[in-house]
Amino acid sequence: MSPGAVTSEAHVQRDLLQGYVPYQQVHDELLGADGTLRGQWQKFVPALAQLGSPEIARRWEASRKLIRENGVTYNVHGDPAGLARPWELDAVPLLLPTSEWNTISEGLVQRATLLNMVLADLYGPQRLLSEGLLPPELVFAHPGFLRSCKDLPVPRNRYLYLSAAHLARDRSGQWLVIADRTRGPTGAGYALENRLVMSRMMPDVFRDCQVERLARFFATLRETLQTSGRVHDQPRIVLLSPGPTSPTYFEDAYLSRYLGFTLVEGGDLTVRENNVYLKTLGGLMRVDVILRRVRDELCDPLELHGDSLQGVPGLTHAARSGTVLLANALGCSVVESAALVPFMPTLAHFFLREELKLNSVRTWWCGDGESLQYVIENFDKLVVKPSFPSARHTAISGGQLPKSQREEWIAKIKHRPQNYVAQELVTGSSAPMWAGGTLRACHVAVRTFAVATGDTYEVMPGGLARVSTSSDPLAESALGGQGSKDVWVLGDGPVANVSLLHPAGTMISLQRSGNDLPSRVADHLFWLGRHVERLEGIARVLRTTLTRLTSEASFAGSQSMGPLLKMLAELMAFPAPLRPSLTAPAMAALEAELSRWISDPTRNSLASMVSAMRGAATVVRDRLSLDSWRILNRLGQELVNQGKEPSPSLTDSLPMLNRLILDLAAFSGMGTESMTRGPGWRFLDLGRRLERALQAMTVIKVALVEPPADEDSLLEALLEIGDSSMTYRNRYLTMLQLPPILDLLLTDETNPRSVGFQVAALLGHVDALPHSNRQLLRSTEQRLILDTCTQLRLADVYALSHLDRQGRRSSLERFLLRHSEQLRQLSDEISRNYLIHAGPARQLNEIRPSST
Repeated sequence: MSPGAVTSEAHVQRDLLQGYVPYQQVHDELLGADGTLRGQWQKFVPALAQLGSPEIARRWEASRKLIRENGVTYNVHGDPAGLARPWELDAVPLLLPTSEWNTISEGLVQRATLLNMVLADLYGPQRLLSEGLLPPELVFAHPGFLRSCKDLPVPRNRYLYLSAAHLARDRSGQWLVIADRTRGPTGAGYALENRLVMSRMMPDVFRDCQVERLARFFATLRETLQTSGRVHDQPRIVLLSPGPTSPTYFEDAYLSRYLGFTLVEGGDLTVRENNVYLKTLGGLMRVDVILRRVRDELCDPLELHGDSLQGVPGLTHAARSGTVLLANALGCSVVESAALVPFMPTLAHFFLREELKLNSVRTWWCGDGESLQYVIENFDKLVVKPSFPSARHTAISGGQLPKSQREEWIAKIKHRPQNYVAQELVTGSSAPMWAGGTLRACHVAVRTFAVATGDTYEVMPGGLARVSTSSDPLAESALGGQGSKDVWVLGDGPVANVSLLHPAGTMISLQRSGNDLPSRVADHLFWLGRHVERLEGIARVLRTTLTRLTSEASFAGSQSMGPLLKMLAELMAFPAPLRPSLTAPAMAALEAELSRWISDPTRNSLASMVSAMRGAATVVRDRLSLDSWRILNRLGQELVNQGKEPSPSLTDSLPMLNRLILDLAAFSGMGTESMTRGPGWRFLDLGRRLERALQAMTVIKVALVEPPADEDSLLEALLEIGDSSMTYRNRYLTMLQLPPILDLLLTDETNPRSVGFQVAALLGHVDALPHSNRQLLRSTEQRLILDTCTQLRLADVYALSHLDRQGRRSSLERFLLRHSEQLRQLSDEISRNYLIHAGPARQLNEIRPSST
């Protein structure tokens, strides 16, 4: 490299660092005390400078778009709008050398081992209590101590399969443990997503820095659960999630897909004869391992918490019987108490005969008289927390309280000292973050994870860094509005690639999609299909209506406008149709009302239907391909933005409706071309076909039963809504007559938009649904769809086109009403028999689990 090139590169690097000012009196991750780059940054910063600010900004915008498209969110509880906030990731990772990380890993392995031993004692012999090493009030007063789990057998005394630790540096640069998370540690999935985004953003830099891979950690987790719960060659493992309302539901779905576990909610599982079973379309299938993300006390409404809707009745008894492995074991949250921290050195000596390798932040439990005195005297320098984790009580910084509140807090602590702990203020180290084309300083702390393997633990080589530009102590949750960073542990040499796929040459049993789809998932897929089709059908009617309303001929000569508005009113469940008028005020009122029908999120509008559809998709996102999810995730975003405008224009709505219909068609195409023909696809398509048939019959009924004086314009609109104009012209040129139109839209099974096509597809789906081998007669749903299909095939479109003496097509009306009602009955029968487990009452001994 020439001297000029070196000088230029140094100049670019200097510009990049020009705005970086480390925080005072804290350890800085980027710069040493002399202002030079620390060793781990000496490859990264020049590589970043070589890319240049414009290229970094371009790549970062592409990465942020990827995060939005992938739907990476963190649900914000208590937000008035019910926001699922996009995940915030910084463009600059946190870099740590292997030598430093090895020290951290050794400390975390020791800590996880120690916490597991503490749990085994508290739920077993309780030597810590009998020998006075732990105060009883720290255990028995803890809401996470589950008395019903005392002496509950735990295989190999392994309580912790997955644990997390929050780490931050003190001012000297020493890493401290701020908090332990043992209940159902979250964040590993976000760490993995951060890594995927960062490695794609800077692949060359990532490779040259020799970053340790995260996949090995997840492979260990999967292997541990498979071997620990192995009662046969392929144990069934499920991930138990609280559901879509959970703040980290994205992570639950993401991890279940990545690890290959079935994502379930409490209602998907049931206990029969001490075994846990998954409710599927094919019956009950035994579950061997539950990786749980539901809080301990909510896991079993029968023994632990009577009003819990997230748990599984009888789960505790099943665990007590040893028929299912819970990871983590019930009751693990008892060691999350901050009040346990002062006792950790003593516990390490008692169980391990060792000093703690990784210190905790200095903590004082106010239940100890000497510690209480220290806390009162140094109140302004400390952070006060409840002794036990609580959603209602958060940490407060004594130095930030006004004098009146300070005295009030001291009085509260003196009144119930055992309920409070105090800790030193730790703001974390400072690190670089990307801001406005340059680097700026931020506070940083790390959450990392340990997974059980054999008789020890393995620590994730990296983790989830949390960042904040505030000088307040770093909160322990993403709810505080903080961003995140990927954590790169830099290897000393080339890093081997690790994959969760089976090694080459491994014999794998071939499988096909069976009836092991959870009934709840089938239910949501069914309704997702209905939402998608309902949205597309209404969008097509709206587009046809707006085309005529905004066309050159306006609606002065359009006899179709009245029926079109009536269609919209019926399809969108509005109380009465709008009545067209030629006056200017009436036209303005009509346009304003149609705008609200499109974009007003507070009523049953197109925008609210998009929200409902995306909500249904969120619940089954682990069953959708990434491309399908991206389509649904971006779907209607323009519609939502338009709804925020004071008076959205109908002219602008037409292009938006075109794009919406294209996106819906793309999603339907993904389902047709990319989904395997298993039960998931079947129920998604069942919902689509059923809804399309019902909408088509509604449109035909409104348009044709009471025809306007000039019916040709309405027939043309009808073909346009049914996306069949080209087919009709190819068959019949330009002659518009009702019988061939009825044939094309109602009975023609070769037209994918006709009612007949939908009903024929429904007949195939219903026949393929699981039925009892002992069932000799056709089921109710089979009889319903067979009758509808037969009547459509026998229908005489000329007779249905006939007008009676009142000028109405009463035969057509009766035909459509009868078969619409049959399709609604079909929907009810499918839901009753396959989706909601609300069949006829049975004796318990009649419910037989599957042998698989």
